[in-house]
Amino acid sequence: MSSRKELANAIRALSMDAVQKAKSGHPGAPMGMADIAEVLWNDFMKHNPANPEWADRDRFVLSNGHGSMLLYSLLHLTGYDLDIEELKQFRQLHSKTPGHPEYGYAPGIETTTGPLGQGVSNGVGMALAEKVLAAQFNKPGHEIVDHHTYVFLGDGCLMEGISHESCSLAGALGLGKLIAFYDDNNISIDGEVRGHGDVPAWFLDDTPKRFEAYNWHVIPEVDGHDPEAVKAAIEEARAVTDKPSLICCQTIIGYGSPNKQGKEECHGAPLGDDEITLTREALGWTHPPFEVPDDIYQAWDARERGTVAEQSWNEKFAAYKAEFPAEAADFERRMAGELPEDFEAKAQAFIQSVNEKGEKVATRKASQQALNGYGPSLPELLGGSADLAGSNLTLWSGAKGVKPNDAAGNYVYYGVREFGMSAVMNGITLHGGFKPYGATFLMFMEYARNAVRMAALMKINPIFVYTHDSIGLGEDGPTHQPVEQISILRLTPRMSTWRPCDAVETAVAWKLALQRTGGPTALVFSRQGAAHMPRTDDQIRDIERGAYVLKDCDGLPDAIVIGTGTEVGLAMEAADKLTAEGRKIRVVSMPSMDTFDAQDAAYKAKVLPETVPVRVAVEAGVSSLWPKYVGMHGKVVGVDTFGESAPAGDVYKALGVTAESVADAVNSLL
Repeated sequence: MSSRKELANAIRALSMDAVQKAKSGHPGAPMGMADIAEVLWNDFMKHNPANPEWADRDRFVLSNGHGSMLLYSLLHLTGYDLDIEELKQFRQLHSKTPGHPEYGYAPGIETTTGPLGQGVSNGVGMALAEKVLAAQFNKPGHEIVDHHTYVFLGDGCLMEGISHESCSLAGALGLGKLIAFYDDNNISIDGEVRGHGDVPAWFLDDTPKRFEAYNWHVIPEVDGHDPEAVKAAIEEARAVTDKPSLICCQTIIGYGSPNKQGKEECHGAPLGDDEITLTREALGWTHPPFEVPDDIYQAWDARERGTVAEQSWNEKFAAYKAEFPAEAADFERRMAGELPEDFEAKAQAFIQSVNEKGEKVATRKASQQALNGYGPSLPELLGGSADLAGSNLTLWSGAKGVKPNDAAGNYVYYGVREFGMSAVMNGITLHGGFKPYGATFLMFMEYARNAVRMAALMKINPIFVYTHDSIGLGEDGPTHQPVEQISILRLTPRMSTWRPCDAVETAVAWKLALQRTGGPTALVFSRQGAAHMPRTDDQIRDIERGAYVLKDCDGLPDAIVIGTGTEVGLAMEAADKLTAEGRKIRVVSMPSMDTFDAQDAAYKAKVLPETVPVRVAVEAGVSSLWPKYVGMHGKVVGVDTFGESAPAGDVYKALGVTAESVADAVNSLL
């Protein structure tokens, strides 16, 4: 029977061989964490390689994603559909084994990691989703949601500010089924983090005390190369159910390499053929590259016990379904990511009711009204705000806060943690069972930018709500007035960005965001009031196409004015002024550039015919994306500078974003 050390050495060998073949990669972390991984995956992990999507599986996140060969080795050895040829293609084009774990590339990859600190933050989201889902669905004697989230993380993850945000939140929420393993090896790219010789230290945090202050259960100074010590630590962590646990594992990076272990040389570079030969000798691993003996494969193989575990859960779920059929059906629907069958009909009825009311209301308020309209039909909604609920208006009539001792709610108070909130939302989405939305001011998307990008990269569909969308923020001044941020969102691949002009467009944008798959949505809303725009039923339907003719004239127009958000009101005012002067004007509302760009050529030509070259766009933001729509002969009334502190109307006038400016631009072209 293979020893634990031999099983761990299989990870070390595969990792150093794959990195060497690729001529790039990070062998140090997989070799250093192999013993911890062996204990966790062979003694504790509840998963089924034959069904990586099993709802009640444990989630495993490699937050220090540069050590990706650790995860690929584990998936390969335990029986996932990731064969040895894929390991040989590590870091090569179109392989399932890219340089960092990428969600959707190989079965068993729970999230994309690489940007340090985000994996553990995703893990917080997964653990939060498990806790809320369990509180919503479990019944006495029927625990159908009962799994752990395990996270490996390193010094780099702990240095990144996002880990402070998300781990602090995890402690506040009492996420007792979150267990993190800190790979305390004292090494990052620049060398020894606590300093050495003439090189000063750059990481002297007392990590155990830091996490104790976060309300975590901490197990310090565990020998990461002693399987029995690791096992005892995991058992202790699993026994603590009212707070998350951090197991501090002291390890040697590149363990087994005679000349490079414990040094930064093995962090992000191949060991080299000669050193690999010496490492094989030191480990007693006599097998050629990429060869693992059958007895070691058999000892690692988790398919049989995984199938048994899932079958046991299926029996539990069948009993649950017999006693609680409605709840079981809802659980299955939500885990499949499906909306209720009647959602579309109810949404259309709500949109019509908003149109009939015809209220002048800030679109942030219209967003809250949309939540009140859609929320009662969507138990999967899990909202939140980064300490701005009263400004973002994300609380709705059915919102209930998630508490450590009562997690059955549907609203998370994230605190001032924009980056952490966004990454946690990604984790909630990846876990399944929820439609998360979270809000902040558009300006503070900047703090969360990388997590927003990761959602788009993974093709997952959280809803990012951004209010106070422009210089219309007013008195808080240029630090809070976004001008370039919406363009950044629009430039992000797979991100669908909506900036509605009134309550009707807001209701449509929310509907599409809730229905969307294949990427996240950014909903961008105003602080200031937005006038209702009268529309026909056809125009309401065309909102879903991203841009449409809101106001038209008889025959071919002399000019087209395009606007978004509250500036559509300025476009309409300018059109009225120009019409009075005898001009024939068409006004196009374009709440979503990316959605309009996805339409067929015939529809786009119908809205913006090439026979009308005179076009002016107006938006209280940078102008750089608008030439695509106004063409070589058009003009943009925008804001290519920073704002000012003053009442919103004064700021608009000072920066030249007015109906008069739009009308003057049209006349200058004509």
